[in-house]
Amino acid sequence: MKSLSVKQGIERAPHRSLLKACGFTDSEIQKPLIGIANSANAIIPGHVHLNTILDAVKAGVYMAGGTPIEFGVIGVCDGIAMNHIGMKYSLSSRELIADSIEVMATAHAFDAMVMVPNCDKIVPGMLMAAARLDIPTVVVSGGPMLAGIHPETGEKTDLITVFEAVGAVRTGKMTEEQLTQLENTACPTCGSCAGMFTANSMNCLTEAIGMGLPGNGTIPAVMSARIRLAKEAGMQAVRLFESQITPKKILTAQAFENALTVDMALGCSTNTVLHLCAIAHEAGIPLDLNQINVISDRTPHICALSPGGKNRIEDLNRAGGIQAVIKELCRKNLIRQDCLTVTGKTVADNIQSVRTIDSEVIRPMENPHHPQGGLAVLFGNLAPEGCVVKQAAVLEQMLRHQGPARVFDSEEAASDAIMAGRIQKGDVVLIRYEGPMGGPGMREMLTPTSTICGMKLDAHVALLTDGRFSGGTRGASIGHISPEAMQGGPVAIVEEGDIIAIDIPAKTITLKVPETEIRRRLDAWTPPEPRIKHGYMARYGRMVSSASQGAIVR
Repeated sequence: MKSLSVKQGIERAPHRSLLKACGFTDSEIQKPLIGIANSANAIIPGHVHLNTILDAVKAGVYMAGGTPIEFGVIGVCDGIAMNHIGMKYSLSSRELIADSIEVMATAHAFDAMVMVPNCDKIVPGMLMAAARLDIPTVVVSGGPMLAGIHPETGEKTDLITVFEAVGAVRTGKMTEEQLTQLENTACPTCGSCAGMFTANSMNCLTEAIGMGLPGNGTIPAVMSARIRLAKEAGMQAVRLFESQITPKKILTAQAFENALTVDMALGCSTNTVLHLCAIAHEAGIPLDLNQINVISDRTPHICALSPGGKNRIEDLNRAGGIQAVIKELCRKNLIRQDCLTVTGKTVADNIQSVRTIDSEVIRPMENPHHPQGGLAVLFGNLAPEGCVVKQAAVLEQMLRHQGPARVFDSEEAASDAIMAGRIQKGDVVLIRYEGPMGGPGMREMLTPTSTICGMKLDAHVALLTDGRFSGGTRGASIGHISPEAMQGGPVAIVEEGDIIAIDIPAKTITLKVPETEIRRRLDAWTPPEPRIKHGYMARYGRMVSSASQGAIVR
């Protein structure tokens, strides 16, 4: 029991005195101390209700004979941080979250942990901390938001509908009054945004990798089942302590393979590549981008969820959830069923009584939406270390595309050009110096990609970047180009009008410039001055790795 180092013996009388100052009784102090990392705040819709989840977790810990001890964790709302300097701080907050949990858990000698996240960087940050600490841990998220209802069509909507509507207003396809009506109805409840965007992708993969209880990825935030799940998570943390099942016994190479398989079947966010690589690094598991293509090639895409389809997470939950997806994948032996999970049981045990309720939401393996998985990694002379695309959300006619580069050195410059109508059909928009180092912070390019879609150019225009995308991005949007421009990667020397060829089925991306000319340009290139020279982001920019390695800080 790690907590004995702060509570046992006469020399720990001062420590016990401080615990009693917090209101803990002798009886509570004697029990296992279960730390609860709580990311509740009043600015993220996915986190405004997390104190309710926290209370349920604490009740569960008490019921199982432990003592719950809560502490706070920061969180950034990617939607609110979008398209301004705030987005530079989003991905980088993941490292702060992991580091701060390590500090709190180690300094206070917690015996086990419950992680309570919900949104984009908070989930992987907590999983990184869990792997690093390797003390018994359960993750229970706040759950997804319900879909909104379009005020005119009655169709389901979500936040991405609003982002794309901005492009429609710019081109006269929608009025500002209609936009306001949509803005008022698109996000109707608390919870992580309703589609298979990054937050829900990571919550679903937390369940698939074995670190969340069944239901963690899909039970809506407003359902009482989410409260019951949180109580179960609190109880299970104590049981894991008693049996000493720690994250590294769960986060094996086979478990990461399972997570990537489910990722491909669901059509998850491209950001999962960054996060799974970072979590694997903490767990000591080698994971490279080539492995993603291997798994994607053999895994059919069986769930079409927004932005790649009409369904939302509530539909996936109703259809049977992640456990039903796993069971369907097991029919073709694509899942390692012997992997241990936080239930204390194996994957095979967990899915024994599971069934699919709606075969349109979770399609059978014989009738997938696409024969290959949701993501693909492209390689070529423009991206020697790779780049990532959500191929399941690319229109058929854009799977292969060739066109002239329209080069921009910032998201703002590209967005201005798109909204001003300066991008033509056939163009390849290239946004650089937005990578982990160059941004710094690797901003999401949701504004330019959603504007392209809203202007109905997604069937004609590709967008490339060394930055990254929202999980809500669709279209021929290819990100994480590595090495990034700030590292002197080939993306830094692309010139206006250079022809770029994209072949997603062949997994290639090519700058059609002679190799001698590429070498000449690279030899003449010099890095620009860092955009931020003081504070946290300046340190982050100096220390962060390539996106191909998960944008980790070593």
